[in-house]
Amino acid sequence: MIEKQQTIKKELSIKGVGLHTGNEVTVRFKSAAVNSGINFIRVDLPERPVIKADIKNLLDLNKSPRRTSVGCNGAEIHTIEHLMAVLCGLCIDNIAIEIDGNEVPGLDGSGIGFLEILTKAGIQEQEAARKYFLLKEPVWAEEENTSLVIVPASDFRISYTLSYEHTILGDQYFDAVIDCNAFSKDIASSRTFCLEEESTTLQSQGLGKGASYDNTLVVGKTDIIKNKLRFENEFVRHKVLDLIGDLYLLGLPLKGHVIALKSGHPLNIKLLKKISQQKDRYEMAGIKSGIGIDYTSGKELDSQAVMNILPHRYPFLFVDRVLQLEAGKRAVGVKNVTINDNFFNGHFPGKPVMPGVLIVEAMAQIGGVMMLASEEHRGKLAYFLAADNVRFRKTVLPGDQLVLEAEAAKIKSKTGKVRARALVDGKVVAEADLMFALVDS
Repeated sequence: MIEKQQTIKKELSIKGVGLHTGNEVTVRFKSAAVNSGINFIRVDLPERPVIKADIKNLLDLNKSPRRTSVGCNGAEIHTIEHLMAVLCGLCIDNIAIEIDGNEVPGLDGSGIGFLEILTKAGIQEQEAARKYFLLKEPVWAEEENTSLVIVPASDFRISYTLSYEHTILGDQYFDAVIDCNAFSKDIASSRTFCLEEESTTLQSQGLGKGASYDNTLVVGKTDIIKNKLRFENEFVRHKVLDLIGDLYLLGLPLKGHVIALKSGHPLNIKLLKKISQQKDRYEMAGIKSGIGIDYTSGKELDSQAVMNILPHRYPFLFVDRVLQLEAGKRAVGVKNVTINDNFFNGHFPGKPVMPGVLIVEAMAQIGGVMMLASEEHRGKLAYFLAADNVRFRKTVLPGDQLVLEAEAAKIKSKTGKVRARALVDGKVVAEADLMFALVDS
């Protein structure tokens, strides 16, 4: 069953005070069209500027510490992480958020108030299919004694370990597949917190002007000051809330397993940027999101440009197009395998399978493009000398798109060594180390 994008059914508003600015603010939620995403609208400013909740609009955390903020063209929205987490948890893809101030209200320091108002507004499916970013290769980030890793998974899961040398905080662990039920029941109501000794320092820095014992868990040396925990491990649950909100700034929901150790906003954003770089590279390469290949951006070459570099011609040209090229360093191309390819007439005609030697030849050709496109070797020929560590992992069938990767291992004036892979749907079907002789044509 194809999941559909979602928005809200009716308009509703909520009022509150910003945790850091202390400013009173009103937020009105409105439905939005498919593929429009999450957009904040500053109705208190001239021309009502729109700020998309997207990684491209992230503000420097050094300038807005202890929170996640977005802005563009001088308009800013601060402390959006709790609301973003709720939108993610409720699977809301498209929404317009009108706000008459520069900070989302803190409410009780959790996401439960936003969850209640949006649930009351109702959630409705839209015509377009929901888009996901399906991670295929691990991505990680680390700083001192904190780390974040995301690995491939068929759903969105977070395993978080919090560790403080503190009597109250101590060591806490939380693990869950993040769906609407788990989010609403186990995460949404967890509140923000700070250490008692931090509170004075934060306020001296102009932060926490709207904070109180009602909307912030202030952790003293032996107890929570003027408040009580909602969960025994509420602190780690709130860290998960923040992480969900930060990662939703990717612009679409993730599928992957996040493993976190003591991360906060700076590391969350660091991981988010790395995921976004991977996503952008897939899209720039013209390959569907989530097939799990790391690209470096460069020039795209059509078949005619490929033939200007390689001497090969049909039926022995196995690179239809070069998607990305860093001359002398790296190249990514494609070969669209069709039943009309002449080798299928004689190679297992009853059950067509692309010959392994031709997959190796295709990898060699993308390697040749990579080497011969450089100024040093332009106009030369690349003769195939040797193939080492050749491995065939899966069969290639008619209808497959063969993605060809080549990376320079060692390129000299007369020889070249290339590491090459061939993939179908993000899975390696063949790989090899290839040697070439580079000679004048």
